[in-house]
Amino acid sequence: MEMGRRNFLAAAAATAAAAATAPLASAADKFARDRDWTGDTPVTYPEPAWDVRDKRFTGVQGNATLQRIWHGMGNDRALWCEGPVWMGDWGCLIWSDIPNHRTLRWNEDDGHVSVYQTESGYSNGHTRDNQGRLVALEHDTRRVRRREYDGSWTVLIDKFDGKKLNAPNDAAVHSDGSIWFTDPGYGILGPYEGHKAEFELPTRVYRLDPSGKATVAAEGPMRRPNGICFSPDFKRCYVVDTGATDGPQYPANIIVFDVVSNGTALRGGKVFADFKPGFTDGIRCDTDGNVWCGWGWGGVDTDGVRVHAPSGELLAFLHTPEVVANLCFGGTKRNRLFMTGSTSIYALYVNAVGAALS
Repeated sequence: MEMGRRNFLAAAAATAAAAATAPLASAADKFARDRDWTGDTPVTYPEPAWDVRDKRFTGVQGNATLQRIWHGMGNDRALWCEGPVWMGDWGCLIWSDIPNHRTLRWNEDDGHVSVYQTESGYSNGHTRDNQGRLVALEHDTRRVRRREYDGSWTVLIDKFDGKKLNAPNDAAVHSDGSIWFTDPGYGILGPYEGHKAEFELPTRVYRLDPSGKATVAAEGPMRRPNGICFSPDFKRCYVVDTGATDGPQYPANIIVFDVVSNGTALRGGKVFADFKPGFTDGIRCDTDGNVWCGWGWGGVDTDGVRVHAPSGELLAFLHTPEVVANLCFGGTKRNRLFMTGSTSIYALYVNAVGAALS
């Protein structure tokens, strides 16, 4: 009995000594993607997930740590997270779990996560209009809807020239109140994120005027127009092309357009940045004009967030343990980056401020 007790105490002392001399995060991965994501094990500053490529980048907040603020368990686990939007007046983040046909809500006050909406239409992207109303882009129902102040929903558009939209994906709101959205059609490729259906329209970018009139903003050069955002001065529009999902011979880039005709049309269209071997999806600008881009699908070293200067050069890369499909800025000062990382939600305070309304 005494020998057993002495062995136990010796083993416990050895374990404590090892723990005292162990690094705060595993040294197996220099970006600490293999850290204890529960947050119980400290990660030393500065955040090791940052990989700064250009000294012009000032977005690293030196005393802030990348956190996984939610990862569902059991029946609550997410299958594919997308479309985050910060609701500043509600103090919460809303995002889509597309295959589970729901949207979720994370409260800033206590970190509680609840189902915000069931029967979501397999919604993908979200944004807010200039009056602060939530706008949802739905795959299965092939429409764009707006949530009114009283909680009811208004269908803004589900057809163009009498034909059904493909499956609206992402949106950005112009300063004039128009809603610009992409329609690549992922929601009608199969049942996982919508349902199988025939394309009735080309893949396009549309502009929806506050009057309700829709026009084609761009048809090409994107094969599958996906994420979209404006520069802070609304003089440029960035559109992601995820054509590579149809095969490696197709593009995986961002196309940048000039916004012309008093903010009602796009002109030009040239490659801003290329993302092979992976591809980007959701994008947002900060107030300095830098473009923050989710990245993945090219192996573990492409999982995370890339930041590009307004001129297109890569400034920095934030490594994450999962593919980041989409992102947004939020928090009281719009200086907290929220990322939908496949089955989890990640957050990081940055030394940058999001340009979009929140």
